[in-house]
Amino acid sequence: MTTIEVQKVISEKKVCIVIPTYNNQKTLKKIIDGILDYTSHIIVVNDGSTDSTSQILDHYSQITTLTLSQNKGKGNALKLGFRKAIEQGFNYAITIDSDGQHYPEDIPVFIDALFKEKEDTLFIGKRNMTQDGIPKKSSFGNKFSNFWFWFETGIKLEDTQSGYRLYPLLRIPKKYFTPKFEFEIEIIVRTAWNHIPVKNVPVKVLYDPLERVSHFRPFKDFTRISILNTILVIITLFYIIPRNFVNNFQKKSFKKFLKEDILESDGTNRTKAFSIALGIFIGLSPFWGFQTLLVISLAVLFKLNKVLAFLASNISLPPFIPFIIAASLFLGTPFVSGNSNILSQELNFQLIKNHLFQYIIGSLILATVMSILSGTAVLLFLNKLDTENN
Repeated sequence: MTTIEVQKVISEKKVCIVIPTYNNQKTLKKIIDGILDYTSHIIVVNDGSTDSTSQILDHYSQITTLTLSQNKGKGNALKLGFRKAIEQGFNYAITIDSDGQHYPEDIPVFIDALFKEKEDTLFIGKRNMTQDGIPKKSSFGNKFSNFWFWFETGIKLEDTQSGYRLYPLLRIPKKYFTPKFEFEIEIIVRTAWNHIPVKNVPVKVLYDPLERVSHFRPFKDFTRISILNTILVIITLFYIIPRNFVNNFQKKSFKKFLKEDILESDGTNRTKAFSIALGIFIGLSPFWGFQTLLVISLAVLFKLNKVLAFLASNISLPPFIPFIIAASLFLGTPFVSGNSNILSQELNFQLIKNHLFQYIIGSLILATVMSILSGTAVLLFLNKLDTENN
């Protein structure tokens, strides 16, 4: 697209640029000047900068500036920028970091994608993380983030950490729980949960150690991100996957749902064997009360046969429970020190604790062994049937 065409789409689609900045005096002016080639609809959130950021921004009367007295974090700055953009009537916001790693001349990449896409989509700039000058910790962090994003949403992306993005402002969540770097993970996961497509578009990246100032704190921020991903995974397993499962049932005819979401008749022998192995493992594991929810969630997540997994998990039906508990206690006995014979002494806390550890360890051993044996047996049996039929 030409510059004039880009400017026209920006105006018609009501797009603005949001720049969160904190002590990036070396690169901020260059970023703003580059953006002004395409639009003056710019919102800069000065997140408590203590350098000459305020003086630089004073030279740009045509842009909107929000100034915070204290540094509150990138997530908080983005939330304020989005809120201001919606107040000013914008439908979309392109976010760009002010540390110099992003090129304003890549704005047309996002505008072209927005123009061609038929539905609201959240676009994330895909950087070439293999090029020279990219810190290894950044490349590793991106792969780590990509994996968990896929686990939590089922969407495979090559870059989930780039701050160069285009957000459909009216389709993203209204409230958030995180204020700092982890906000950019929360917003894309929760937007995807709302059935908004999330896609990559290619952008250039520059890591200049002489100009770039990064405020990422490896230990603190990585810990916060890990805690967030733990919470998101729990929500995925216990709410999002079951919710989507129910929604698919409601949207499809019973016959279509039975074939595509339940029976999955085109599944391979290996898939069916893994499904049964998963069901046996969950059914024998100490997840009482959550076994059905877990087995369906994991079967959906790993694209296994949900009916076979569910049926196999019913190995823990009431008639079998005494035998499962007895076998678990027997297998767990060698791993627990002290007296674990409940009939040989008075009931006390230590005895209860010993029995609990004994049962948990034993049940996990039993679940692992039985799932491997059952999965292997089913796979051999199905392969034998195929051979006989052929």
